[in-house]
Amino acid sequence: MSGTSVDGLDICAATFKDNSYTILDADTIKYPKELHDKLLYSHELSALNLAQLSVDFGKFCGQQVAEFVTKKNVRADFIASHGQTVFHTPHTGLTLQIGSGAHIAAESGISTICDFRSLDVATGGQGAPLVPIGDELLFPEYDYCLNIGGFANVSTKTNGKRIAWDICPSNIVLNSFAQKFGFDYDENGILGEKGNINQELLQDLNDIVFYSQQAPKSLGREWVETYIHPLFEKYALSDEDSMRTYYEHCAMQIGHTLKGISTRTLCTGGGVKNKFLMQLIAKYSESELIIPEPLLIDYKEALIFAYLGYLRVNNKPNCLASVTGAKKNVCGGVIWEI
Repeated sequence: MSGTSVDGLDICAATFKDNSYTILDADTIKYPKELHDKLLYSHELSALNLAQLSVDFGKFCGQQVAEFVTKKNVRADFIASHGQTVFHTPHTGLTLQIGSGAHIAAESGISTICDFRSLDVATGGQGAPLVPIGDELLFPEYDYCLNIGGFANVSTKTNGKRIAWDICPSNIVLNSFAQKFGFDYDENGILGEKGNINQELLQDLNDIVFYSQQAPKSLGREWVETYIHPLFEKYALSDEDSMRTYYEHCAMQIGHTLKGISTRTLCTGGGVKNKFLMQLIAKYSESELIIPEPLLIDYKEALIFAYLGYLRVNNKPNCLASVTGAKKNVCGGVIWEI
């Protein structure tokens, strides 16, 4: 799993039997600086250089998995790779995750499944989020499953159907501010806590049309550049005040999504480790926020993409039309046999 925050490659070894799982081991591999920077700015590359990066990133992933299975002494039947999202505009029929599956398979010697989103998008869906089928089948005891990564997303069940949507940009914005202060991310919200909330900016952020739209809906880097960045530029606040205001906005959008005093929310993703952000979310939410063991916080998305691969090789639907808005459930993913 490689997310929009570009904070590392998550590798999770898991076994599945029907709707149960066991995590055998997991690790996060930090990207070398040159690769990190190329991935972060991949949307600015020429077509040729982007195609080459997809090959190079595929080789890197394959090599890292090969080292992982040797080091951890696990046997892998297949690799399920999310890839690095570069472009995601489902309304035009486009979603692109790089990291060549052929090269992952060749480097690791393990059959690889990749490109999980394209078939859903081609069938009229958002291609995101895909994790909710795992929420539905692996974590049915929770009313909400919240993930706070580059974007915050949630899944829940209503009228007997699983629905899910992206709530708001989260770490993709907060990390960009932290990097201005020389940090990769804002540990425990220490930087964001120092600023002051600007009520006008906060109101403008909350008034963005996306937040009043009904699911299915999803977000991408392009959306952040179009709707979020111009508001920061409009107000020209200090980085501290802009960051503090965004914290409040993020917490409000997430907190107001999690409704019902008697409900329980499973909280995962890197943002869950941000104590300040979680305190703010709790202020705005009625739901009981359940923070699981660290292994599940860090690797739930990697676990579920492995599960998507498990469903794929068993020819079972792994994309829910009720979640993405596609015409029908599909079994997505390209298999590279080795």
